[in-house]
Amino acid sequence: MKKVALVTGANKGLGLEMAKQLAQKGIQVILTARDPEKGAKAIKELELLGLNVELLQLETTSSSDIQRVKEYIESKYGKLDILINNAGMIQGEGWGGNSVETISMSNIRETFDTNFFSLIEITLALLPLIKKAEAGRIINMSSIMGSLTLHASEGSPIYDSKPFAYNASKTAVNQFTVHLAHTLKGTSVKVFSAHPGWVKTALGTDYAPMNVTEGAKTGVDLALDLVNVPSGSYTHLGQSLPW
Repeated sequence: MKKVALVTGANKGLGLEMAKQLAQKGIQVILTARDPEKGAKAIKELELLGLNVELLQLETTSSSDIQRVKEYIESKYGKLDILINNAGMIQGEGWGGNSVETISMSNIRETFDTNFFSLIEITLALLPLIKKAEAGRIINMSSIMGSLTLHASEGSPIYDSKPFAYNASKTAVNQFTVHLAHTLKGTSVKVFSAHPGWVKTALGTDYAPMNVTEGAKTGVDLALDLVNVPSGSYTHLGQSLPW
């Protein structure tokens, strides 16, 4: 039976590109989107390329949506080989603002709901299906912005970029990756934190130097075991990043 992959937040940008690249490798991809119309548009785009990709509506902060997605995969496939937790957002004033002093508590909570808490809920809900795969892979799309080492190192490339809620949520994702990898020791399931790079997307803006094809490479390579890094790693293009 062919491998099955689920990519969250995949109606555009990195998520869509990762779904495309996995489908091109013969993997059965389930693309999820919060907005069914936007998801359908993405599916049509992939179908024009001759790719067979499914669409599931998923509001990642909805427990009932998560349960429905789990039941669908369990009923149709009985397993899940690859989970790419891609859905994410940035709140407040974006990269130029949103400091620890200025961001509101409501923005912090909303950011963590999307970038961290929902990621944990989705992963744990689907973990029994991932364990049924021959070699399950969980890729948490993190960011170099989650690196405490680089944020504390004057002169680092991210030292002066301090959108607090986003950065803190990605640091939390990295901690989840480490803890989950430890929990899964002795199993065939591996989990990774992936930094795609600074990519031209709605989140990355047009100032980013990388296109989505390049940005998708880190997550896709980890999903397909094309790089040899240990479970629990925090990487970009196969290279370790400082925590």
